[in-house]
Amino acid sequence: GPDAQVTRLPYPYDYRCPFGVGGERGAELAARWTAHLLDDPKGGVQPPAAMLLEAVQGEGGVVPAPEGWLRRMRQITAERGIPLIVDEVQTGVGRTGTFWAVERSGIVPDVMVLSKAIGGSLPLAVVVYREELDAWLPGAHAGTFRGNQLAMAAGAATLRFVNRHALHERAEAVGSRMLGRLRALAPHHPCVGDVRGRGLMIGVEIVDAGAEPDDHGALPAAPHLATHIQAEALRRGLIVELGGRHGSVIRLLPPLTITDEQAEAVLDRLAGAIEAARATAPGAAA
Repeated sequence: GPDAQVTRLPYPYDYRCPFGVGGERGAELAARWTAHLLDDPKGGVQPPAAMLLEAVQGEGGVVPAPEGWLRRMRQITAERGIPLIVDEVQTGVGRTGTFWAVERSGIVPDVMVLSKAIGGSLPLAVVVYREELDAWLPGAHAGTFRGNQLAMAAGAATLRFVNRHALHERAEAVGSRMLGRLRALAPHHPCVGDVRGRGLMIGVEIVDAGAEPDDHGALPAAPHLATHIQAEALRRGLIVELGGRHGSVIRLLPPLTITDEQAEAVLDRLAGAIEAARATAPGAAA
């Protein structure tokens, strides 16, 4: 069950805004709620050891945080002496169009958690933090299964390669084109409720086009249709992940080295998969 020591706070989500307004106003309300909760002595929240967030939610459905909201979170935590931890496991090393996802907002967190790409395909996780947070005693971090030197060498080589070849800039350029084409595709497929992303981290939210929207205009999630689209994509040789709170967001996370031709092929196959799933999925709305 939920950990009583963890307080979950609202994250700006334009399509499904928890405050029903979206945009900059929704992000500001999320920040105000956070500040109010932290400052309320009777709010039931203990002074936190840290605040942990993602600059782009990954498993949560590829939800990019507004840059202004990230700056507000940095301000709120700094003013209250709360360490800010940013999870860059999925977003780091060029994925979102900048080397680190936090760079767009200009914030500097106190702690960054890194993994996946930083290992250059080998298992590696890294926690980077400010020197004043270093509480390890000499030798306390040593252990038989710690410090995979091969993974560290691969990770260092990966960082150099991505930086030397500016793959983060490549991700921004290709991702922008993919987002543009997907957004142009959406009006022809009512089941596509939202298209969003940063760089080569893209989400396509699948919805029930035949249902009633909520008071903010969002349609209900359609996880069964999303599963059918995923299966149809696989039949076409395209592997996509599903994410989001209802498992209804198609996640596109192509390699940073993807060519223009391959990117077009991804979109062609995804469009075909959506069309086929709409025609064959039980109860799918046209």
